[in-house]
Amino acid sequence: MSTPVLRCLPFGLADGGWNMAADETLLESAAHVASLRFYGWSAATLSLGYFQPERLRQTDPRLAELPLVRRPSGGAALIHHHEVTYGLALPAGLPWQTGESWLCRMHAIIAAALQESGVAAARHGLKAEQPFAGLLCFKHFTPGDLLIGAGKIVGSAQRRQRGALLQHGSILLRQSEYAPALPGIFELSGRALSAAEVCAAVEQALLRSTGWLLEDDGWTGAELERIEHLRATKYTQDSWNHKR
Repeated sequence: MSTPVLRCLPFGLADGGWNMAADETLLESAAHVASLRFYGWSAATLSLGYFQPERLRQTDPRLAELPLVRRPSGGAALIHHHEVTYGLALPAGLPWQTGESWLCRMHAIIAAALQESGVAAARHGLKAEQPFAGLLCFKHFTPGDLLIGAGKIVGSAQRRQRGALLQHGSILLRQSEYAPALPGIFELSGRALSAAEVCAAVEQALLRSTGWLLEDDGWTGAELERIEHLRATKYTQDSWNHKR
């Protein structure tokens, strides 16, 4: 049996509309190819979970001034600023999906990567989700979340389509002025990690965990056209971003 190949897309900075269009395109492409990408945001951006009311951001003037995009996945809002975002898209069935929670597995992989960089993080030991009435994901603790001490530094959300899985999430490198109550890896551990360092460490930890072949590759022309279409017609439109 041949070794499964995971396509690793190049790191890039883009606005919220492009990033969410790209993640939706990854999920569509997961019908025939597994992909991993790390990315950043060209400006500090607030992303809402699919089911969150847009009006909630108006309760905080710092959040209200940020560019907004609604994710195709659930969960709570994220401030994409001093962080690395990842998107993992996997086809249905073996060897990609075995019934094990990929949220917990990916967080364990990230914890192993951070450990290699001198940062001790652990998965949250809760057995069930805790009641939550706020806006921000990093104030919401769920089983499997990655913590340093009492501070959450990784949160993820998922979407499925015809058995394929998209999981994307945020690795908080340092505190943002838009959310001063949320410390990042730097404030909690004293380690100033770069995006490039984190991406490389996570790729190596994923390789060790899965045994898959990680192959650097780019977007196809058809994928780039699909991303631009979704960005223009969906993720930059009030009909999507303000739909709740």
